[in-house]
Amino acid sequence: MQLEFNKVYHLYNRSNNRELLFKKKENYRYFLRKFKVRFENSLSVYAYCLMPTHFHFLIRVETKEIDELRKQIGIHLSSYTKAINKVFDRNGSLFQQHTKAKLIEDRAYLLTLISYIHKNPVRARLVNNLKEWRYSSYLDLAGYRNGSLVNHSIIDRYFSSKEEYCEFSKRTVIFK
Repeated sequence: MQLEFNKVYHLYNRSNNRELLFKKKENYRYFLRKFKVRFENSLSVYAYCLMPTHFHFLIRVETKEIDELRKQIGIHLSSYTKAINKVFDRNGSLFQQHTKAKLIEDRAYLLTLISYIHKNPVRARLVNNLKEWRYSSYLDLAGYRNGSLVNHSIIDRYFSSKEEYCEFSKRTVIFK
């Protein structure tokens, strides 16, 4: 996984064999809580969405200790897997072997990617609208919730208000 200091990436991974990563509501919250604690000094999170079988994060690397950051990403997923294995009496790896990190350098793509990440649950027909999915940063960025994981600076930089951001999110067409 290529990562560089002060660059923005789409970080994502999925489960093996489409197994549920998050079997209960508490699992989503546990994953996010541990993510926040582990990476609060090394990443800025601009957007995220946890789906039943995969996750997406839009992040900026805030540390120059790239090898340690890569190691911590692996430890985070391994630690979560161990917790799930223990609670649900299962064995083996939960995530696919390689977490992907795609460099984002284009403003238009960055904004489209935020919508893509947030629209995952709607496209998967888990909910009817963005406000219904509790395990994404949409509620925070749109001003419906005051979570502490997400950095709002991208939204503040490119939109004049939360309402403008919400309108952009509604009208952005995402192609697979």
